Amino acid sequence: MTTENTPASPFRCGTVAIVGRPNVGKSTLLNHILGLKLSITSRKAQTTRHRLLGIHTTDDTQYLFVDTPGFQQKHVNALNRSLNKTVTQVLAEVDVVLFVIEPMHLGEADRLVLNMLPRNKPVLLVVNKADLMGDKGNLLPLIQDFDLEFPFTAIVPVSAKKNLYLDELLQAVRQHLPEQEAIYGEDELTDKNERFLAAELLREKAFRFLGDEVPYSIAVEIEKFEMEGNLRRIHAAFIVDKESQKPMLIGKGGAKLKQISTEARQDMENLFGGKVWLETWVKVKGGWADDERALKSLGY
Repeated sequence: MTTENTPASPFRCGTVAIVGRPNVGKSTLLNHILGLKLSITSRKAQTTRHRLLGIHTTDDTQYLFVDTPGFQQKHVNALNRSLNKTVTQVLAEVDVVLFVIEPMHLGEADRLVLNMLPRNKPVLLVVNKADLMGDKGNLLPLIQDFDLEFPFTAIVPVSAKKNLYLDELLQAVRQHLPEQEAIYGEDELTDKNERFLAAELLREKAFRFLGDEVPYSIAVEIEKFEMEGNLRRIHAAFIVDKESQKPMLIGKGGAKLKQISTEARQDMENLFGGKVWLETWVKVKGGWADDERALKSLGY
């Protein structure tokens, strides 16, 4: 009796864009696939402002996920033009596209993204928060409606927050990635450095703890990032648009700034695996979000 060895499946590696309107759970989806908090999240639109690469490596696949800003046309300034341009560039460059929506009929903001989707590469519709629909059968009428809208390669319901059906999503993506060797080492999780990630975590906490208007006028500049053994010394400035926004961010007796900084520092220590000494303050740069040079200096 002879036994034949089953040939190992070829290694695949490719880029996967995660796109959708603001606030459908794109960053949450990436974080739960990676198993750690890499991409910042909040309930406010366009928390994600940068193109962020999240690397997920398994025995036979390396997924290079590109988390993008939520595409929107509500705020028209240089910052938002830059963010929307990032989305269109990513769509042109990747191997596979994940279009993330919530389990409801497509709204106007979803259709803006839908109209940008490429027709010359695999586009998977990811219905996030599917657990809110109860029985999977409740999704069928919606899925039939989506099928009429666009020639999706596959429609995959998931719940990013509850880690439901993420393996099925990865399998659906894998078959459309090119056969090639891994581009990054198996321990690498992103192409961004710790300086960038520190700024993002500070901005996330500002988005979470402040009212509706201020966060859109906030950026973070890391002025100094030094290593002393396993200790990271970080000096960071919050940049606001108007003098009147400074007290909102600082709070009574500095309480708000302290709360934001403490939570950000704890997240940094978890992500970096070491102690962080963090000093923060607030600076005013009038009109920075509409100033091309200021945007460039802040990494946009």
